[in-house]
Amino acid sequence: MTISMYQASVPRFVNALTNLSRILDKAQAHVDAKKIDPEVLTSFRLYPDMLPMRSQVQIACDTAKGLVARLAGLEIPVYEDTEKSLADLKARIAKTIAFIQSVSPAQIDGTEDKEIVVKRRDQETRYKGMQFLLGHAVPNVYFHVTTAYNILRHNGIEIGKRDYLGNP
Repeated sequence: MTISMYQASVPRFVNALTNLSRILDKAQAHVDAKKIDPEVLTSFRLYPDMLPMRSQVQIACDTAKGLVARLAGLEIPVYEDTEKSLADLKARIAKTIAFIQSVSPAQIDGTEDKEIVVKRRDQETRYKGMQFLLGHAVPNVYFHVTTAYNILRHNGIEIGKRDYLGNP
């Protein structure tokens, strides 16, 4: 049995981001109950040289929309990284999910060997579609979702494995 590029990307990213959004709901309930400034959570880092929680959410979203757009041959939507609150981050997740769900399987399937060029500063990295999906995008989305989860868990948000996995 062959798995499609679409099935390996869009539904998986939608699931991970939906679960992250639900986790942010629990974080909001926690800060409301404890009368905590939510920016304490969104700016929290696990270690000084790590990015804050809000950046973890932003990068997870950027990776998901970037992969889908590149495979489908579309312009990557640009989101300003201005989110400060949990509600702002949830809105970014919702916008990302809406974009990736707007792309059809026909636009993504068959892109296993498509050349993907990623430019960062003055460097270019070249991938084939499958390599970019499985070797870069999927691990990157899960890394940043997991790091956001860990930051929130570390700060006392009552979440567990079921929250992270959701209903795959």
